[in-house]
Amino acid sequence: MQDWLIHPVVQGALLPFLAGLVASALLAPLRLAGLAAVAGFATAVYLVVGFEFSPMTTIRKVMLLGLIAPVLGVAADFAFKPKRAMAPLVAVASGALSVWVFLAVLTQKELADALLIGGGIAAYVAWQVGFTLSLHEDSVRAGAAGLALGMGTGVAAVFAASATLGLYAMALGSASGAFLLVQMLTGRRILAGIAFTLTTGLLAGLLGATTYHLAQLPWYVLAVMAPVPLLARLPIPAKWPVWGQAVALSGATLTVSAVACYLVWLSSRGISE
Repeated sequence: MQDWLIHPVVQGALLPFLAGLVASALLAPLRLAGLAAVAGFATAVYLVVGFEFSPMTTIRKVMLLGLIAPVLGVAADFAFKPKRAMAPLVAVASGALSVWVFLAVLTQKELADALLIGGGIAAYVAWQVGFTLSLHEDSVRAGAAGLALGMGTGVAAVFAASATLGLYAMALGSASGAFLLVQMLTGRRILAGIAFTLTTGLLAGLLGATTYHLAQLPWYVLAVMAPVPLLARLPIPAKWPVWGQAVALSGATLTVSAVACYLVWLSSRGISE
């Protein structure tokens, strides 16, 4: 049993998928299905390293924020009706917070390099948070974005020689896939809300940036991943069934993620040779 639980496929895909599936199905009537994303992520964290936050390393800061984001998201979903300016404001705040996550990395750089790197991190995280958050009212588009961001970032991280980050990101993608599957099977949309979109956007942004700085992920791979939440907004016929919309949007977003993963694979071959 123990050997089964430490298998990477189980830790990063199977059990996070089941956690997301259960959370989506059971919490949908309570308008809390958006917690599926953190259910999958938290499952991977528990299986890989456990909930240990001391000392507060870069990866542990990402873990902490990933667990806090859905709490804030649920509070926002129930406390007020989101305004149009919400996504940009939360995106800017997330970008600023990402500087704290990478503070140990930035303080080791020259001032000019630190400003450049810190600005790049903040911009990428803010982009992913802002555009993913804007999908909070459309659970199918939000699920497609979460699936592609999680799986793309995860596979890319594994190719970039970071198994732990890869498992975390793939768990996020697997849980997002489960969130989509529940809607496809029932033929009904369920609330994604800020709880789901903030969690997926923030974690995808932070895990991608962390893989770039702590592993061997080329910077241009993040640029390729950036349009994923935009592709989730592609126009599709409203009369299509939920499963058809999910397949179409997931196909578009996963195609971009596949290109990003292919670029990392090419880069890793070049390094090994």
